[in-house]
Amino acid sequence: MSPARKEPDTGTYSGRFAVRLRKLREKAGLTPQEVADALGVDLSAVYHWESGRSAPTIANLPNIAEVLKLKKTRDLFPNE
Repeated sequence: MSPARKEPDTGTYSGRFAVRLRKLREKAGLTPQEVADALGVDLSAVYHWESGRSAPTIANLPNIAEVLKLKKTRDLFPNE
């Protein structure tokens, strides 16, 4: 049995970004592995981004937006 996923701290901007990223990925119908493969990153990187443990580099943001089929890179960011 795998350990329970630790939810990001939504009291921080990185935590809100992590939640938004996961929701956008799920809305796009992609698995973490599919996102990792499309971006050429390790699966653990996607898990770390979605848990709030780390953030993607600024250079990766346009690529992530494209993979998630977003019109603009800024659509990745939480509104609050």
